Amino acid sequence: MTKHIAPLPYPDGSLLLREFNHRVNNELTNAICTISAKAVRSDDAAVKAALLDVVDLLHGCADVHKALRTPDPGNLTDAARYLQRLCFSITKYRLDRQRIRLVCSADDLRLEGERCWKLGLIVSELLNNVARHARFDDRHPEVKVKLLLAGDVVRCAVSDNGSAPDLTVRGRGLTIVGGLASSLGGRVHASCAAEGASILLTFPLTESEQHAARAAHVVFKRRKVRRSRRFQVARAEDAGIDL
Repeated sequence: MTKHIAPLPYPDGSLLLREFNHRVNNELTNAICTISAKAVRSDDAAVKAALLDVVDLLHGCADVHKALRTPDPGNLTDAARYLQRLCFSITKYRLDRQRIRLVCSADDLRLEGERCWKLGLIVSELLNNVARHARFDDRHPEVKVKLLLAGDVVRCAVSDNGSAPDLTVRGRGLTIVGGLASSLGGRVHASCAAEGASILLTFPLTESEQHAARAAHVVFKRRKVRRSRRFQVARAEDAGIDL
């Protein structure tokens, strides 16, 4: 009996990427299960604790990988929520272990799925760069991620209060970051000083993203006007004034 296999609705390269992500997820799950089983069977308390620590580490790695999933290419993605989830996962997986405090703030922003994913890859690489190369000495380690919308231009800054000899030492991954930025139609500005390093990514919104941003701005203004009117009515009632 011959069956017809219907093609999946991903005519571009996203199908290959989704298959790759699926395989990585499966391999991480297999590693977690295998090591967990070894930990359960071990009679040595130190070995058991070490294996369980590895399991926790792999769970953290898997969470970061899931947070970096490619959003649905057919819809606009909430970039602020996507970025905040990613930052939370990276903090649990890597930054907490080095006692690096992460502060993340983001404007309300909708991006096309693949472009939001590329933004996530850039931020992930920059945060990992901080964890690998920054030296904080006697400072309280801190890194900040800010996602801002200025007109039709997105500005994403990753800054820290660490130090390193120069950006070439800290930023071997900046070549990848630069390539991803170019694919977004943007560029990367980097600066390094004794008080810390800062990387600024800027890129323009696409036409569909601009429409979404303008619609969100209109809704925000309407809500703000309603809140203002309710406040005015309440103040008038408190004063006993008839409106």
